[in-house]
Amino acid sequence: MSMTMAKSGPSSDINVTPLIDVLLVLLIIFMVITPLTPKGLDALVPQPPKENTPPPSQDRTVVVQVLHTGGETPKLKINQDDARWDTLQQQLSDIFKTRAEKVMFVKGDDAIPFADVANVIDIAHAAGVDKVGLITAKIEAGG
Repeated sequence: MSMTMAKSGPSSDINVTPLIDVLLVLLIIFMVITPLTPKGLDALVPQPPKENTPPPSQDRTVVVQVLHTGGETPKLKINQDDARWDTLQQQLSDIFKTRAEKVMFVKGDDAIPFADVANVIDIAHAAGVDKVGLITAKIEAGG
């Protein structure tokens, strides 16, 4: 390190010592803070069931069938059990009340209008079902 002793007035040399001091302090701060950041992913651990809850149902898949009867309104079935249009929402609410996964499928005959299937989907959403899948019996070949 050399110092020049200029006899004439002010010098235009930059003093970098304060800049280096500030950078070293920032480096130390970041070195101390970095290990404190959390690493890994949050895990959701299943909790044991409460004492009052009923056991979960063994039949996990719920399929609502909309069957063509030749009449004005189609017939409904929930997992091979007969259902009625006026009590469908209450039946679905009872089924999905204790379930964690609120997923069901709707299977419609080819002869029924899609408006009836859409009506079942609307009733399912009103009953608290999160996801509704459609099952079709006929697969169209297309391009």
